[in-house]
Amino acid sequence: MTDQRFIIEMGMGNDLWNMDYQAAARRAIKDAYAHVTLPMLATLGLDLSALRVQVTVGVQAPEALDTGALSTLISKGQVSVRAVFGGQNVVNPDTGDTIVIASAAIEAFLPYQGNCWTGGTT
Repeated sequence: MTDQRFIIEMGMGNDLWNMDYQAAARRAIKDAYAHVTLPMLATLGLDLSALRVQVTVGVQAPEALDTGALSTLISKGQVSVRAVFGGQNVVNPDTGDTIVIASAAIEAFLPYQGNCWTGGTT
């Protein structure tokens, strides 16, 4: 059986002053990653080398992102980062400054684990 997704977490990040898509994307990934807490991985002794982590980051200029650098923000598993068109640019009408808003989704997959579970008695 193929990998099964067991985590999906979303985050948002922004850059207020420099129109820096990389900074906004980095903050969005860190925001999503900060919400992921699964102590069962360590408790059950699951092999995290088999963990596949897929990160999708949306910004208005996906070509401006260094996905390789962003992948280093995730410390577990085999990480890939994909940049897509998304997020928002919001212009301040008083100053003309553009606020960059990025969105990120982190998905984690493991090989099928159904064979590892046994039914207990109640």
